[in-house]
Amino acid sequence: MQSANKENQFVVCISNQDYPASLEVRKIYQVIPDANATQNQMIRVIDESGEDYLYPSSYFVPIQLPKAAKSAFSIAS
Repeated sequence: MQSANKENQFVVCISNQDYPASLEVRKIYQVIPDANATQNQMIRVIDESGEDYLYPSSYFVPIQLPKAAKSAFSIAS
């Protein structure tokens, strides 16, 4: 799910099974690159707590945001 570029990546949540307080279905989340997580079919995202945590990759679908929207969804670098 991760690519090698440094551009911000985003996903939409399609399931929050076992994590209803941390994830909202149909919400866009920013991905934090994590090669170890990817190897284990996990993805690191900034969740509802404002912190980054690992979740099953199957809970998300990658999306492309229009350039004008990326800054609104990106965390401060």
